[in-house]
Parts: sequence; C-alpha cells; structure tokens
Amino acid sequence: MVAQATGFFHLNSGKFYRAITWKAQQLACDLTDQEEVLAVARGISIDLDGETFLLDGAPRDEELHTPLVDQAVAPVSAFPAVRQEVDRRLTEIAGTRDLVVEGRDMSTVVFPDAEVKVFLDADPAERARRRYEQNGGTGDLKQLEAAIRERDAIDRGKETGRLAQAPDAVYLDTTHLTLRQVCDKVVAIIYDKTNHGRSN
Repeated sequence: MVAQATGFFHLNSGKFYRAITWKAQQLACDLTDQEEVLAVARGISIDLDGETFLLDGAPRDEELHTPLVDQAVAPVSAFPAVRQEVDRRLTEIAGTRDLVVEGRDMSTVVFPDAEVKVFLDADPAERARRRYEQNGGTGDLKQLEAAIRERDAIDRGKETGRLAQAPDAVYLDTTHLTLRQVCDKVVAIIYDKTNHGRSN
C-alpha cells in the first residue's frame, strides 16, 4: 500500500529468508549447517515480477508462510554468510529502482543511508492476531504469539543483522492502528522527509 501510494517498488526482505528456508527444507538440508544453507541461498532463483515474488520461476507466497517455515526461518536468517548473500541481492535490486523495503535490519545494516527510515512496532499479541487472520484463521494464537516472541529474542541477539531501531528512524507503534492508518502515517512521513514520493 505504501509503495502504491508513493509510486515506489515494494520489497519484503523477509521473503528472501523464507524462500531460502523453504527450499532448504524441500531439499532436506541440515538447517543447522551454515554451508549447506548458504549453498541453497546461492543456488535458488529469486525474481520479482511487479509485486509478485517468484521462487524458481513460480509464486510461492502460501508455501513461505507455513508454520514449518515460521519455526525455522529465524535460525536460518541468523547465519552471517546467508545474510551477506541476501544483502548482496537486495542491494543489486535497489540499484535499479526506488524501493519501499521491509526488513528487520534494512535501515541499520543493508540501507543505512536510506532517505527515510520507519521502525514499525506492535504488541506481540496483536501481531499474532494479525498473522492468525493472514493464515485464514488457522493455527493456535498462543503458539503464534510464543513463536513471535521467540523470533524477536533471536533477532535481537544476532551477531549480524540484529533487530534494532536506527538512531534516525521514526518510531511508529501500530498496535491500535488499522492497516490503512499505518499506511497513511508512513506515507505522510515519507512526504515530510523527501520529495521523491510520487503519487499515482
């Protein structure tokens, strides 16, 4: 929604890690072995067709958001070499277009010189409720919340690419906001800080 409102291209960095995790699971790789996972990261084909994320030439959104991937993606994304590979791909894409990028270390590690940085936050219980609805009402809310809290703890303790707010980022608590309200606030921040937003 933010990308559409500004005329920028939307990119969710988390999908890269989910794609690597899903592919590694399909290949029965040892997800605790950084070299095995890195080989997968280097070997898979990830393409962007408009707003569609293509993995090995096919859209895989549903497969990338299963509980099995949810449980494994944080440890996979903690591997420094895997993060370096994903960062390399992200910066290549950024060199060809204006981007609205989502990701836990986008404004601190991958794009530290970004013109606009927004740190979105929400209560874990609310994030679990949103994921529950995103999954079509399937799964256990308590388990979803526990998984979110566990991933946050892992991401805050990472040696590389840890979850942290950049000093120059605008903090936005979205717990009690609708998706439309969040979008409107982020777009307002973008237009306040830069002249590069392009309304469609």
